[in-house]
Amino acid sequence: LPCAVYLNGEYGFKDIYAGVPVIIGSNGVEKIIELNLNSEEKKNFDESVNTVKDLFEAAKKIDPFLN
Repeated sequence: LPCAVYLNGEYGFKDIYAGVPVIIGSNGVEKIIELNLNSEEKKNFDESVNTVKDLFEAAKKIDPFLN
């Protein structure tokens, strides 16, 4: 199932949540599935994650509590 999960090096990203395929069990996320993305897919995924990072940085300027 696709699910927003905390990435810790998967897909080349750390310390951010992103929608990726996972295996979900009775205790929640059991495994993040790293697909082999072609160059176009990787570029699109990277742009998506970086957009989320930029939005979060903008939100922290609005609400310092998010730091």
